[in-house]
Parts: sequence; structure tokens; C-alpha cells
Amino acid sequence: MDSNFDSLKRLFDTLKGVGLLERLFGWGKIKSQLIDASADLQRLISANENLKQENTRLERQMIATQATLSGLQDSYQRLNTEAQVAKENNNTIVKQNEERLKELTTLTEANKNYLRRGQELSNELAVTRQKLETAETEVQRARTQITQLNKDEEFKKQDHAKAVASLMQIQDKLQRDREMEIHNRNQAEIDRIKKLKETWSNHETNVQNRIKIICTKHGVEYVDKVPFKGSPDNTLKINDEFIIFDAKSPANDDLSNFPSYIKNQTESVKKYVNEEGVRREVFLVIPTNTLDRIEQFEYRLADYSVYIISHDALEPIILALRRIEDYAFAEQLSPEERENICRVIGKFIHLSKRRIQIDGFFAKQFFELVYRSEAELPKDILDIVVEFEKSEKLNPPIEKRAKQISLKELEQDNNRLKNEANQKGILTEESLLSREINKIALYSTDIEDSKNRDQTDLFSR
Repeated sequence: MDSNFDSLKRLFDTLKGVGLLERLFGWGKIKSQLIDASADLQRLISANENLKQENTRLERQMIATQATLSGLQDSYQRLNTEAQVAKENNNTIVKQNEERLKELTTLTEANKNYLRRGQELSNELAVTRQKLETAETEVQRARTQITQLNKDEEFKKQDHAKAVASLMQIQDKLQRDREMEIHNRNQAEIDRIKKLKETWSNHETNVQNRIKIICTKHGVEYVDKVPFKGSPDNTLKINDEFIIFDAKSPANDDLSNFPSYIKNQTESVKKYVNEEGVRREVFLVIPTNTLDRIEQFEYRLADYSVYIISHDALEPIILALRRIEDYAFAEQLSPEERENICRVIGKFIHLSKRRIQIDGFFAKQFFELVYRSEAELPKDILDIVVEFEKSEKLNPPIEKRAKQISLKELEQDNNRLKNEANQKGILTEESLLSREINKIALYSTDIEDSKNRDQTDLFSR
């Protein structure tokens, strides 16, 4: 009898080591082994049936043998022995059959359990497949979304690239405009410096022409060739005295050394005042646009005095000096008259210098305002301002040589301007204006006093 049950053993080994993944995806293998084990089980049941039939046949044979051996003593003994042996064999077979029945019962119960577990696994597999299908649907939806997002991202990249390209173009245009603006500003500064240099280079000629015109206009003698040693730029003869007007201008656009240069020139004119008949007051004429660099406009030296004036102050100073000629017999004047004359001249010189200084101060402020408007105004607004500037034209009153400037007309114009200013709410009180204008320092001591007053006003506020 064939007792080979390897399929059952393999099934048991497989069931002992089965895991979750094998339950999910290895059920086909278990099912195949289960079929093979079922075949072995059927063979075991068939063998058990054969044993039962053999047992029945032997029992019948034993009855027949007992009936036959009733008369045969020898055969009986032999048959009895054979029966005993057969009985022992039968008992062994019965025991084996019982054990195999027990194993069969156990296997059947295990088979039921496996079938039940297989059904459960099948149900779980169905649920898992449903979840898997749902997950695949979600994955497909996610892939669709990812594809759409990739397309959107590509569109965004293209838009970003276009925006960056446009920004680069705008940046390049701004850079070019900025470079052009800097170039124009530098060119304007270069032109301004060139114009200043041309003004300074022609300063001596302009001063000489201006003095000659003033002398011709007011009947003052202009001396082309002086009768003493040296050759001053311009010499006037008033009341038998030679009055020297020397033109001085910067050598280049660096004005930092110009005050020192003027100071040195005040000492170099000593060679003129030592000559006979030369007035001990020398006037150095400087360009108007250099006034803001000069801190001291009067030098009182041991033997003479030097005054720093601008081109615009020539006529009033020459007229003031010409007034002295009217007093040809100054020695006949009383001390009071002399003091009044000196007071008027001193007041006139002070007012002239203050006017020069204030004009220089406001000229500097106007320059700063123009530079700030060019630097701080937006380009589109600045272009419109330039267009309006080109369309503007300022024509000051024309001076007619044959016509005297009427003091009465000047007072009327002044009163009219005051009335217009008062109507517009502009403060024109002379006391307040004088007080504010006097804050502009003229001498070094005045500068210190002005700073101290400003600090005091600041702390009081």
C-alpha cells in the first residue's frame, strides 16, 4: 500500500509559514496544494476502505476456517496460529486506521478552517481589489492634475520669461536714459565750466571796457598810460589822484585757492601806492560768480587799504569817488562836513558790499535750486519744465545813457510792489527784512556772531 502523502506535508508547511502578502497574492499556490492534499486524502480514505473490506473478508474466512478446522486438529492449530497472527495484524491495522481517522478528522477540520480562512481572504482580496481600483482611480486623477499643473507651470515659466525679458528691456532703457542723463549733466557742467573759464579769461577786458564806458558816461578821466612805474590794469584820475582798479580772476575752475590768491594780490599792489599821486585805496575787481568764495572784502593794511568789489559795483563806486572831486577845496571844509562825507562814503561802501554779498548768496541758492530741480524732478516733469523754460524770456529795463534814472519813479515802483506784496500776504516790513538780511555774515566776526545767534534761536525754539 502506498503511504506517500508529500502533498499533505507540503500543504501543512506552506500554511505554517503563510504571511499577509501570500494570503493576498499567493492564494492560487495554496489552492493548488490544497487540491493535491485532497487527492492524498482521498487515497487515504480509499486505503482505509480497502482495509475494512480486507478485515471483513478475513473475518468471514476465519469463520469458514473455524468450521473447517473443527475436524482437523492440525489444521486448527495452524489456522489458530494464523488467526492469532491475523488478529494481531488486524488490531495493528485497526489502530493505524483509528490514528489515520483521527488525522483525517484533524485534516478535515483544518481543511474547513483553511476553506473558511480562504473565503475570508477572498473577501479581503475583493475589498483590497476595490480599494486598489479606487487608489488607481485617484492615482489617475492625480496624474491628470500633475499633467495640468505641469502645463500651467510651463505657461507660468513662459510668462515669467517674457516678463523678465520685458523687465530687462526696461532696465536697459532706464540704464541708457540714466547714462544719457549723466552725460547731459556732465556736459552741462563742462559747458558751465567752459563758460566760467571764458568769462574769467575775458574778465580783464570786460572790466576795462566797462570802466571806460562809465568814465565816458560820467566825465571821469581814464588814464591809458600812467606816469609812474608799473602798469596797472585800469587807472582813473580824480581830483589829481590816480585811483587803481586791478582786474583779478581765477586761473582755473578750482576756486579753493582763490581767496589766498586775492590776499596775496592785496600785498602786491603796494608797489603802486608807494608812487607819488596814487590814492592809497586800491580796488580789486573780481567776477560776480566768485563772490561766494570770498570771505573778506576789505583789507586795511599799514599804509593803504584794498577793497574787493565785483564787476557790477564799478559804476556806483566810481560815482562815489567822483563826488570827492566836487570838494576840490576839502581843506576848506569844516570837521563836521568832513565827517558827514566820510559817513556817506562808508555807508555807501558798506551797502555796496552787502549788496554784492547778498547777490552772491542768492546766486548760490539759485544755483542749488537749479541743480536740485534737474536731479530730483521726474524726467517727464523735467522735460515739460525745460519746454516752459525755453518759451520764457526776461527783458530787464533798457538803460538809456541820455536819460537819468528818476528817484521818484523808483519810489513809485517800490510802493507799487509793496502794495501788491501786501495784497498777496507777503511780509515786506523793512525792519524785519533788514533784520533777516543782516543775519548773512559779512566779516569773520559776523560769521561767528551769526552762528551763535542761530544756536541761541535753536535752543530757544
